[in-house]
Amino acid sequence: MKRQFFTLLLVLLSAASSFAQQPVPPSQIAGSWKGVLDISGTKLPLVLHISADPSGALSATMDSPQQGARGIPVQEVRLTQDSLYLNIKAIGGVYVGRVTSPETIEGHWKQGGYALPMQLTKGAYEAQRRKQEPTKPYPYQETEVSVENKAAGISLAGTLTMPQGKGPYPAVILFTGSGPQDRDMTVLGHKPFLVLADHLTRQGIAVLRLDDRGTGKSEGSATSATTQDFATDAQAAYTFLKGHKEVNAKKIGLLGLSEGALIAAKVAAANKDVAFVVLMAGSAVPGTELLVAQNEAIFSAAGIPDQTLQKLLKMRRAQFETAASEGDVDVASKKIRTIEQEAKAQFTAQEIQQLGLSAQSENSLVAQLSSPWMRYYLAYDPAPTLRQLKMPVLALNGSKDLQVPAAANLAATQKALKASGNKHYTVKELPGLNHLFQTANTGLHTEYAAIEETMAPVALETISAWIKGVVK
Repeated sequence: MKRQFFTLLLVLLSAASSFAQQPVPPSQIAGSWKGVLDISGTKLPLVLHISADPSGALSATMDSPQQGARGIPVQEVRLTQDSLYLNIKAIGGVYVGRVTSPETIEGHWKQGGYALPMQLTKGAYEAQRRKQEPTKPYPYQETEVSVENKAAGISLAGTLTMPQGKGPYPAVILFTGSGPQDRDMTVLGHKPFLVLADHLTRQGIAVLRLDDRGTGKSEGSATSATTQDFATDAQAAYTFLKGHKEVNAKKIGLLGLSEGALIAAKVAAANKDVAFVVLMAGSAVPGTELLVAQNEAIFSAAGIPDQTLQKLLKMRRAQFETAASEGDVDVASKKIRTIEQEAKAQFTAQEIQQLGLSAQSENSLVAQLSSPWMRYYLAYDPAPTLRQLKMPVLALNGSKDLQVPAAANLAATQKALKASGNKHYTVKELPGLNHLFQTANTGLHTEYAAIEETMAPVALETISAWIKGVVK
């Protein structure tokens, strides 16, 4: 699970900066500035677009290209002598820097009480194209589409790719993982859904993929939305595709990755005519259990001693269960904070440092566990929905997935599908693949950007071969 990759910034080490006092005109600051954060070896580019009006007043937006996030509003921009201050309240980030030349700013990115050096240089950001990303012209049709979610009163933007030849075609709709995602599911320099859509369309399967609500060109806001809200967007996409004249309405399937797998299952359970479902890194245990297992897998892989880890897991389980069960969010927040503070008294100073248990991380955790999305996710049990699926189902997990550990979730998926009486399911663990279905070393999220491969060929081929077998 990858709920907003901006949360990766919360592990930064603190630092300080000092500023000289030399006047810099606002016009010198206007333009695009690019920088790269190094977060435990993960390179995260950020781009700031600064504008100056005739009076010299400054405004700005920020992009995180590898995360597919663009136009993030910067609520406050101040230039004092040669010191620049930007406050990006939407993500709790601040950049402070000193203008050292017309082309450079030396400073620090600060978030959650931590800081990391980041130099900004003037100029446009040029995205790195991964080797698997297709280049135009494509050997198929690509159309920009708009899907109306009338119940939510929003329009969702997306791309529909159609194979060459005569239709109607079998089709599949792709649903992204958690956090604001664009239609390509852009994350840390990779575009998994662009690569997957290209592969499937070349195999004769039409593909619809959408920007999440409030992301890219889609309307709405994800701030207070839950998985159930996103499922209504997915339902709108299914209804749209069923009415498309070049799509075979009897051969439309759903594919989701991570949270997208939960969404695909929800829509399939509500629409018995869905032709097939592909669950990629889908969870099949309650959210509280998943997040405890996720913490265990990630911290264990990071080398945290077992005795320390078990104390952390006990604390996190109590916090997750509180967020899932306490109806009053304010009461839940207070209980979560109390659990943290009481548990920390049992940790040594070394353990607290190893685990990064600071006042800032506590505030961040309380905020995350108080969000509508997280409270819903923690309380949700996917198994009852999976037990309603009677159509063909393909469930895949990578053996090195630390976010949705394969063994427990594939076993729970198989158990639920078997209980439903489903006779047409395939459950498969793909060796050596991580949560994004890349060939991985450790499986830690810190590897995602460093791995050149966007999606392992074995995953692409397994999915396309299975779908073609179902819709033939």
